[in-house]
Amino acid sequence: MIYDWYESQRAILSPLADFAQAASKFYTNPLWPLSQSPSMQRVSASYELMHRLLKSYEKPQFGIPSVRIGEREVAVQEQIALDKPFCRLLRFKRFSDDHDVLQQLKSHPTVLIVAPLSGHHATLLRDTVRTLLRDHKVYITDWVDARMVPTEQGTFSLDDYVSYVQEFIRHIGPHVNVISVCQPTVPVLAAISLLASAGEPTPRTMVMMGGPIDARRSPTAVNNLATNKSLEWFESNVIYRVPVNYPGAGRRVYPGFLQHTGFMAMNPDRHMQSHYDFFLHLVRGDDDDADAHRRFYDEYNAVLDMDADYYLDTIRTVFQDFALVHGTWRVRGNPVRPQDIRGTALLTVEGELDDISGAGQTQAAHDLCTAIPADRREHYTVPGAGHYGIFSGRRWRELVHPRVGAFISRHGEAAASATAGDAGAAPTARRRRSA
Repeated sequence: MIYDWYESQRAILSPLADFAQAASKFYTNPLWPLSQSPSMQRVSASYELMHRLLKSYEKPQFGIPSVRIGEREVAVQEQIALDKPFCRLLRFKRFSDDHDVLQQLKSHPTVLIVAPLSGHHATLLRDTVRTLLRDHKVYITDWVDARMVPTEQGTFSLDDYVSYVQEFIRHIGPHVNVISVCQPTVPVLAAISLLASAGEPTPRTMVMMGGPIDARRSPTAVNNLATNKSLEWFESNVIYRVPVNYPGAGRRVYPGFLQHTGFMAMNPDRHMQSHYDFFLHLVRGDDDDADAHRRFYDEYNAVLDMDADYYLDTIRTVFQDFALVHGTWRVRGNPVRPQDIRGTALLTVEGELDDISGAGQTQAAHDLCTAIPADRREHYTVPGAGHYGIFSGRRWRELVHPRVGAFISRHGEAAASATAGDAGAAPTARRRRSA
């Protein structure tokens, strides 16, 4: 019933949001003589703030048409490498008609970014993708909003997540370097462990950033919520069925709006201050600061539903049973044994001020991957960084990315010849090759 109530409220507030948007534009219309008066600026700012508080936020686009590599701007095209019911594997293909630049692009290592499936869309890692594109071939998992998946496609579990990651690694090839951010550190480690146990090729490197490998260490509010409530409580109180106005009508999900409420409740004062500052920026005409606020909340407020099986599996396996660190986790009957990983180098990254994945939770991967030689394992704690700072923003670009790039360069050099997918072309004024 809560999901139906939420949809009804959204439908009722939508016209009001549209009215507030129109009113905001009216009071700042330059054709109206009073538009530049301080009082009208405040009225317009009030209406725009109302609009942003009431509107619905759709999934943003990655919006990376090009990337600067050295002194040249290289075109980027977003392509679907694999399309599965609950996830699209995206590739950001770079194009150039300059032979020397093309050869440089082909020599770059390949990375697979496994984005979180924890409420936000993969576009939250836009800065991660844009930065890595300067010196890597980049793929990313683009998880599908569960309310958009018809029930005929079946359910999606944590085991399915692990299987998806394995399929993506096999598709790209063993030359890939895998970067997992937050929640996927656990299923990614499971996927690579199972590949190693089965004698299959494993990625050259795995970079694990801010994830709950061992959620017992330095527990945060997120960890405490998962341990203080029973699995039955979660199933009874936060799992609902998708309403009839979506393709996935009837599917059991953990709704994105509940996750968003949880995000906001973690730091309510910070968000209230941010909205008030936005109002002041509008009144003062500080367009750059106002645009920065819009960009952040356009991303932050866009959330997706998670299939109930996956959500409950994660609560139980990662945060209640600690099955990975206890050695009791089995995926489709196969034991997850990180100690079987030998040929994949490991880098773990944590934020000094991370309030979502506490200190030591990600570093715990080193205690599990005992067969990886010490000279192929590293850990880095990012000074002054919170959870988002390790993969987005100035600290990511200036502190984390150089370390990640250097680690991949040392332990996962690019394949000597280009991958099959790099031989394609796109229609342009000249025939442009890609990498």
